[in-house]
Amino acid sequence: MKVTKLNRSQFTLLALLEAEKNCLELSRRVLCERTKLSAEIVSKTLKELDKTGLVQDGAITSKGLDALEPYRVRRAVILAAGFGARMIPITLNTPKPLVRVKGVRLIDTILDALQRVGITDVTIVRGYLAEQFDQLLYKYSFIRFAENPAYNETNNISSMMCVRYMLQNAYVCEADLWLRNQDLITKYQYDSNYLGTSVEITDDWCFESKGGVITKISVGGRNCHLMRGISYWTERDGLKLAEHVKQVYEMPGGKERFWDQVPLEYFSKDYKVTIRECDFEDVVEIDTYNELKKLDSSYVIPSSMATR
Repeated sequence: MKVTKLNRSQFTLLALLEAEKNCLELSRRVLCERTKLSAEIVSKTLKELDKTGLVQDGAITSKGLDALEPYRVRRAVILAAGFGARMIPITLNTPKPLVRVKGVRLIDTILDALQRVGITDVTIVRGYLAEQFDQLLYKYSFIRFAENPAYNETNNISSMMCVRYMLQNAYVCEADLWLRNQDLITKYQYDSNYLGTSVEITDDWCFESKGGVITKISVGGRNCHLMRGISYWTERDGLKLAEHVKQVYEMPGGKERFWDQVPLEYFSKDYKVTIRECDFEDVVEIDTYNELKKLDSSYVIPSSMATR
């Protein structure tokens, strides 16, 4: 069967039509809003898709579904091995990804989003208090675990070493995110990308970019994109990452690196990683216990009890 190669606009519209149950009712205005494409591009692209038989009467056809198949996300890797020192005292007895915010475990927000779009090939890399993650199996029987015995001696690149052969057509997610917008996890992805939020200034990890492609990763920046902890890697890039992660890990000082530095710094010339835009409220990374208390008042100790 001949594979139809899609340009980005064609992919974006097809993926939306596949995901939207009432696609026939979508107006051109809604298509523009949902895809962030101009009315001119939407009109032109729909004509192209109709002409090639990928869309008919405003709905995706079986041929259109076949054209999307090469872009299907096959699996997900969730990095959950760390201690979460800045979340003490809550993490003294509970791994940070299992901490609950308003009654829901942080990692559940990611697992629910993956399950929602049919991604059930999911591997969680665990380390600190590893056995506690077994509780997830009661709700998510499809998950597998990879053990990282070096979690307390290295940075998170050691977790990627444990799953470096599972990165093709894969999401890589940090496990300590409160994913508020589950629509960020989709069934299809066009290229290797990293979630980012546009900011004027930040002292956190961020990207510089040109034409939507990441050119530099750094701590702190201006007029850049804040890293949001979820990325996607194509089959080709996932295969390259397996070797490049190993190379950096084994070099002097490599165990102290973050895995993101591998494709975005050490081997940046070998990758073309785009920024997938998201809003601040879509994803919350809870770094400290004080931040947790601001989000969930149940962690706040009443002053009357604190003085006893």
